[in-house]
Amino acid sequence: MLLRAIALVSLAVAAIACRAASPPPAREEAVWLKMGSWSGHGDKQTDSFDGETGAFRITWNAVGAPPQAPGTLRITLHSAVSGRPLSVAVDQQGAGGGTTYVNEDPRTFFFVVESKNLDWSFSADEQVTVAMPEGAQPHPGPAGPATEKH
Repeated sequence: MLLRAIALVSLAVAAIACRAASPPPAREEAVWLKMGSWSGHGDKQTDSFDGETGAFRITWNAVGAPPQAPGTLRITLHSAVSGRPLSVAVDQQGAGGGTTYVNEDPRTFFFVVESKNLDWSFSADEQVTVAMPEGAQPHPGPAGPATEKH
């Protein structure tokens, strides 16, 4: 009986010691990874890229529209598997800029830019979740609202 009690106490002490020695749990944090950036004048189709989560932040700018012929800019996210359009990310009349967010199922994507009378540029970042060790500094990138224009 005494041996059994000693064995149980020994096991309890060993379990507590092992638990205290394990590293603190990592916390998950959303971060933005750069998928690409593009610029030009007129129409363009980007190369395809793999989307791990399908959650994109698109930051865009359009300049140079003459007053008598206002320009247009439309940026559409497409499925690279079927080629079909999935979401119109930007539909701008005249010069402007902003940030917009698009959420789709993960897959391979590409963008199609349709533009008249504007010089344009845009970048796409994908939101992914990473494990952050306890005590690590958080990533400063905002999740942001659905659309921001400037």
